[in-house]
Order: sequence, then C-alpha cells, then structure tokens
Amino acid sequence: MSGMKASGTYRSGAPYDEPDAHLVGSDKVMARLVHELGPISPPVVAVPDDLLGALTAAVVRQQVSAAAAGAIFDRLLRYFGGRMPAAGELLHAGEDLRTTVGLSHAKERTLRALAGRVHDGVLDLDRLPRLPDEEVLQALTSVPGIGPWTAGVFMMFRLHRSDVMLSGDLGIRKGVEVAYRLGRLPSAKAVDEIAAAWRPYRSRSCLYLWAVPVAAPERRDPRPDRERGPARSE
Repeated sequence: MSGMKASGTYRSGAPYDEPDAHLVGSDKVMARLVHELGPISPPVVAVPDDLLGALTAAVVRQQVSAAAAGAIFDRLLRYFGGRMPAAGELLHAGEDLRTTVGLSHAKERTLRALAGRVHDGVLDLDRLPRLPDEEVLQALTSVPGIGPWTAGVFMMFRLHRSDVMLSGDLGIRKGVEVAYRLGRLPSAKAVDEIAAAWRPYRSRSCLYLWAVPVAAPERRDPRPDRERGPARSE
C-alpha cells in the first residue's frame, strides 16, 4: 500500500484532497485515521505575522502548556507596550525577561541568542521563506536553545511547510503509540521510520496524530523531551 495515491472519500462524501489521498495510500493505519478523523483542520495556534515574533512564540511554547505559553507571551507583549519588540529591544531587555515576563533562564538565553544573531545580521529571517526546508532547519538550529521541535513548529505554522515531521513531540509519539498499537511510547527515531512513507505531506500527518484520542491514563515519559508539542497541554 505504501507509496500509492488512493482515491476515495471522507465520511462526509467529499473526495480526499491531495495530501490525504497520499496519506491514505501510505499505510493502513494512516488510511484509517484519515477516514475516521478527516478532513482534519490545523489546531488553533496564535502565530504572529512577524517572523521574529513567530520564533519567539515558538521558544516560549517549549515544555509548557498552551495556556501557560499564552500567558507568558502576553506578558512579553505588554512589557513592550502591546507589540512584538525588535531584536535590539529584546536583546537589551535585561533580567526583566525573567523577573517580569516570567521566562526561564534557558528561554531567556535562547531569546537573547536569537535576538543577537538577528540584530547582528548573522541570521536573516527575511530569507527563510525562500529557503528549502533543510536550510531553514540548519539556520534555526544553529541558534543555541533552538532545536528541531522549535524550528519545526515555526516551519509548520508560520512558513506553512507541508513536509515537517515533529517526531520528538510527545503528542505525536503518543498518537503513534495508540494508532499503531505499539504498547509503548516510540522513540523519535522509530516515529521517523514510520513517517518516511508519509512524505511529502508529513505536516498533515502530524495533525492526524495530534487528534488521535489517547484513552489510556496519562503517564510520565521516563525520558521527557526537551521540547513539547504545540497542540498538547502537558
């Protein structure tokens, strides 16, 4: 079944769109998810239009619930008069990023590193929308504190790239565990292996995996990810 483009319809009777037709043809499990849950809509994630703002929001979302991230980001905007600051302003905000805004030490360091590279011209954010996925990922992950998850969230929700796979995201891993009946939480590497058949529409597959009902009681991952998913409240 893998590698085939499937024809068919959702439960509503509407025909599959191009990404879902590909996912249905990729494997039987994904075909079932598309049929049961499709057509899927992206989660409501508030993403600033400003590229630096979108990256800042992605950093704020690391390892916290959506509600907590929203509250912290709102405080950051209020601190700068209700707007997203320029890189130079963010760079020189001082300890207020922690004491007033509520960022952790790690996130403060990350935002300072990001702002410094943008301010100095080392990282040209305006070029990112024109670059291939791998070059965007390389440019962003060169910033200390920005890993594949943060870069992937930015690419998926701000740059609207179609083939982003957030394999280290806890919600994605839980979705794979339940949908594929693995009996244990898969590693990011195992998720990547399963996801290879979903190219070039892995972003759409993430939406389906986030939507998989996790009926089992919540349990703590003994090896928690450094970065967590945008559509799950941990």
